[in-house]
Amino acid sequence: MNAAPASDQYDDVERIVSLAPSTTATLAAMGSADRVVGVTAHCDLDRPVVGGWLNPDYDRLADLDPDVVCTADGLQHEIRDELRERGYEVCHVEPDRLDAVLGSIERIGRAVGRPAAGDALAADLRDRIDAVRDETPDAAADRPIVYCEEWGEPPMAAGNWVPDAIEAAGGRYPFCEAGERSQEVSVEGVTAADPDHVVLHHCGHGDRIDPALLDDRGWDLDATVHVLDDDLLNQPSPALVDGIETLAARLHGEDGD
Repeated sequence: MNAAPASDQYDDVERIVSLAPSTTATLAAMGSADRVVGVTAHCDLDRPVVGGWLNPDYDRLADLDPDVVCTADGLQHEIRDELRERGYEVCHVEPDRLDAVLGSIERIGRAVGRPAAGDALAADLRDRIDAVRDETPDAAADRPIVYCEEWGEPPMAAGNWVPDAIEAAGGRYPFCEAGERSQEVSVEGVTAADPDHVVLHHCGHGDRIDPALLDDRGWDLDATVHVLDDDLLNQPSPALVDGIETLAARLHGEDGD
């Protein structure tokens, strides 16, 4: 195999191994699941498993003879580099903002030989985000303060694209700057911000979080607590736009808890 070209655009792609759940979800959403021949144990697609997100089995991967291998996030840098050293074509995406998530979808489409499908999916997601923004308050005073917790021990305020997602859903997010990594918070800091809503979306827990954990910590917040499937905020895939729509409904009284 040849080294991956800088453009990450390949022709004649029939066999894809995805080592990132977000990329697997994106490929499925753009109608390319039929080209995926291998995934990690964390991906939601019934295909041969080639190990975990951070510990792929390179022998199993080689048996699948992929045309392209997809990786994501800074935590997979070493895997990306190892794959390229072994001669694989690699599409690596690492979005840190909402716009970058949409751009990564277009890039994945190019990498798997389906640029039109990637562009169409990203355009549809942009339209959905714009539709949410059109229905949410413009004035800051009318926007509720939202605290999003990505991890519980220690408590971590979600970063990366989550601040952008809260803004798109019509909220304010004073806990972390967009594009920054998630940050540990103190009860004093969260209490001082006086959030109207708390969103619990602990990584890897799905929606299996007990909202009573805030009381167990002794956090006395006058806020509505929501538990969200973590994929809806933590995964940089089309699921993130589902999360924005869900949040907008909850923050503005169109949906229950």
